[in-house]
Amino acid sequence: MDDTQRTLIEKAERAHRLSEEELASLLADDAAEEAMAAAADRVRRAFVGDEVHLRGLIEFSSYCRQNCMYCGLRRDNEKAQRYRLTPEEIVALAEKAKAAGYPTVVMQSGEDVWFTAERLAAIVREVKALGLTVTLSVGERTREEYRALREAGADRFLLRIETTDQALYERLDPGMSYENRVRCLADLKSLGYEVGTGCLVGLPGQSVASLARDVLFFQSIDADMVGIGPLVPNGDTPLGDVPAGDMRLVRRVAAAIRLLLPEANIPATTAMETLLPGARELMLRSGANVMMPNVTEGEARQKYALYPGKACVADTPAHCRACMEGRIQAMGRTVGQGAGGRRRAL
Repeated sequence: MDDTQRTLIEKAERAHRLSEEELASLLADDAAEEAMAAAADRVRRAFVGDEVHLRGLIEFSSYCRQNCMYCGLRRDNEKAQRYRLTPEEIVALAEKAKAAGYPTVVMQSGEDVWFTAERLAAIVREVKALGLTVTLSVGERTREEYRALREAGADRFLLRIETTDQALYERLDPGMSYENRVRCLADLKSLGYEVGTGCLVGLPGQSVASLARDVLFFQSIDADMVGIGPLVPNGDTPLGDVPAGDMRLVRRVAAAIRLLLPEANIPATTAMETLLPGARELMLRSGANVMMPNVTEGEARQKYALYPGKACVADTPAHCRACMEGRIQAMGRTVGQGAGGRRRAL
């Protein structure tokens, strides 16, 4: 790594600002990886501390109306094993998550039209009554639906942009509108949600300049949470034969997100661990501060198959919780207490 790159990393750590060209040059440079990760780790410690927040993940439906070309849940995937938990089953999993010590649950599904805003709102109210913080990840809805879910008690919403390259987005997400995706994020922010977004690394046709624009987009909307992950090819999708995302590039993107969004919550994701055992620890040392252990049980845990080889899919929720806590403590970090919302600097 040359002095120019070192200077850019120092600038990002100090000012949390880089131009698209500066950011792209760092993302393109393998030699910058360790210095970026170390700087991101220092920023993480300074802004969000040493706590790692655990969110209990409930994957409650594998039905999806969308047809994204990289996703195993895509509408046209006839090999996908579809399931839909009942509202009672979802609430029961939330109760177990609370008993296991999770202060937050993430309720995630494909874009399942059976779960109307009215049905989801009823579930959210029951889960909120347990004293839990509720994050939803259910895709694109109207502003009115988002409002109804917010009024029911939903605190946070995850909606990844996946890529800010509009042509690439609309090519890989047929029938979907990039402008509508951006509209959804704006609506969520204006309705008072903590808003999470993020991107995939390794999409065919994606450039480091595009990834730089992704990071700057997250900064421009003041994202509260940013989740990224590598593309993990699924043989049952049109992108089944493309190479997997480069974990070294994923790490540089994650570090860049921490450097430019110092207060954000950034998860170390399952997709990373699927491609690289031990990746969660690696990412926690590169700016991440959140993990989302799966609390889904039984067959549903196996059937929510976004991609093959999903890490920890055979584990029980209890084992997953204990494993995560042990790994965090082995790093000298602590499990976060409370809801773990975004901590804004004074």
